[in-house]
Amino acid sequence: MITLYQIPHSPFCIPIRLILDAAKVPFETLNVTNANRHELITLTNGAYYQVPVILDERTERRIVFESGPSSQDVARYLNEEFTGGRLFPSKLDGLQDVLLHHLEEEVEALTFKLYDPFYVDSETDLVERVMMIRHKERKFGKGCVERWRNDRSEMLNEAVQILLPYEKMLQYSPFLLGDKPVYTDFLLAGILGNISYAGKNSLPETIPLLGNFTTKVKAFSFD
Repeated sequence: MITLYQIPHSPFCIPIRLILDAAKVPFETLNVTNANRHELITLTNGAYYQVPVILDERTERRIVFESGPSSQDVARYLNEEFTGGRLFPSKLDGLQDVLLHHLEEEVEALTFKLYDPFYVDSETDLVERVMMIRHKERKFGKGCVERWRNDRSEMLNEAVQILLPYEKMLQYSPFLLGDKPVYTDFLLAGILGNISYAGKNSLPETIPLLGNFTTKVKAFSFD
């Protein structure tokens, strides 16, 4: 059995779900919260508290999580175990390195702010809601969630501009780097899925190819 510990809207958890689906791997999900990371901390023996984390109990018990802020350890594990190396083909190593760095450090650093105010609003438990806000404010400053809420239109315009190169890439192939998706595609689909999670934000018509991109990734099968 494969278990994915996740926050459902996370731009880094969505790609892992999509990869498992594309590889037709049976799995279950367990959602964690900002206020209670006890299970993750216990599972990793205190080494990790973030998501995604994979628990693989098919043969021997293996626990997989990220070794650093810019690693892809979970995706690379799935690459080795379930996709036959197709997420990280060696001929695309350098190009994927460049794109993944941009997506993780530049694109996601902006786009997660588009959904987070809705995420906070959706939480009815007071402790969980306060922990969400405090978690963000420790890194981004007091009142950051309200700033993101107020600046949403401006940030959406900024997101369109930073995503525009990916829209241009999709003019020439169904996926970013060819006819089949690699990890870069799944990560981009995760970022787009985070922006539009629960229908709270819509991608503008100025980037129509990206608007259809996640649907193509979801429909893909490694078979």
